Amino acid sequence: MATQTKRLGNDDHSLRRVPRSARYGFGSMLLQWLGQSGSLSQFVLGATLGVGMGFWQAFLAFTLGAVTLEVVIFFIGLAGQREGLTMTILTRFAGFGRNGSALVSLMIAVSMIGWFGVQNGIFGNSMVELVGGPVWLWCALSGVVLTVLVIYGFKYMMWLAKIAVPLFFALVAWSVISTLSQHDIGELIAKQPSGPLLSIPAAATIVAGGFMAGAIVAPDMTRYNSKGWHVLLQSSCTMIVSEYLVGMTGVLLGHLVGTSDVSHIVLSTSGIVGLIVVILSTAKINDWNLYGASLGVVNFVYTVFGKRMHRASVTLVIGVLGTVLSALGFLDHFKSFLSILGVAIPPVGGIIVAEYWVGRRMRGALDETRASETMPRVVPTWVPVVLVIWAASFCVGFFVDWGIPVLNSLVTAFVLYVLASLTGLVRPWGTSEMEEHVD
Repeated sequence: MATQTKRLGNDDHSLRRVPRSARYGFGSMLLQWLGQSGSLSQFVLGATLGVGMGFWQAFLAFTLGAVTLEVVIFFIGLAGQREGLTMTILTRFAGFGRNGSALVSLMIAVSMIGWFGVQNGIFGNSMVELVGGPVWLWCALSGVVLTVLVIYGFKYMMWLAKIAVPLFFALVAWSVISTLSQHDIGELIAKQPSGPLLSIPAAATIVAGGFMAGAIVAPDMTRYNSKGWHVLLQSSCTMIVSEYLVGMTGVLLGHLVGTSDVSHIVLSTSGIVGLIVVILSTAKINDWNLYGASLGVVNFVYTVFGKRMHRASVTLVIGVLGTVLSALGFLDHFKSFLSILGVAIPPVGGIIVAEYWVGRRMRGALDETRASETMPRVVPTWVPVVLVIWAASFCVGFFVDWGIPVLNSLVTAFVLYVLASLTGLVRPWGTSEMEEHVD
């Protein structure tokens, strides 16, 4: 059975540590990070802030959002790098236990499959505007290509990044610079917002919330980093490019046109150039949605049903599902539901950081097996208090309007878990045998 599933692609160590021999160097991983830093949607995000606030107010909002994201990415990503584990497997030993990690896996998988379909739908609509044809055809084509790519795993996604990232930024820079060069930058910076005013906390929430899910699943990428300091430097570069270079350029474009609909400027270079920008913008972001979803499903299915599934097989199934739903336009009706799931994700990060770096009530098993690159023999089955903390933190993020909701829920989860750990409330219920892991 293992021989047959390997023909479909690579399992990519979905249920075990990535060995040191399979890690990548600084340059290769930096390209993967930068692949997440720029997209057409990030220009639109910057323009949204530009319509509702001044340039320097937007700069402060991007700074608050970027700092929040960087702190989360570094501490969670560094844990993933040290252990060589995916985010969902890491949660087994970072607060949630075996069954709690299944709930996290399900939430992450549903969210990322949904956003894969939504992004695929955006690609289809963009292609119709550029070259015509039915939306469903472009959605199907994009979905099939990305599914095949992700089936073969991280190695091939790395090659896509090496091609897509430099070309994407070069083409977009050409388009944007040619537009802004026709106007006085000083006047654009000083221009007052043209739309309903945005507060700095609200804008920072938009910035941080837009990539918080990506920050929480950082271990899915950082487990391939060879050194811990690479995580800090690479993620910092990503924040600088994404929030300041791309985001603040979007602010200027928003001041220029007075609307958040600035994608037509980025795509103003017609013909094959604009076509390549759309394709690369979708591919280098959406492959990670599908990849993270596949890892989550593998952990969920084994934990709940006791069935070990090859990551490539899972990718095929959920890739087809997401592609079909996007081609039918079905997922557009679930954006609100996906946004609610997004509110539930930040507390997971707060709990992981609190347990792994502060509480350390469950980390000992990882410490004992890290050097040998093996997995612990047993894992806690349930950690009931964590589910209470998770639910309470979600409510804070969803219902409390004061401050930055994404940050509120994350900090609440961190503080509650630390307090629970100090008072002895973090008590695992039962232990479960860890499965044998094969690729």
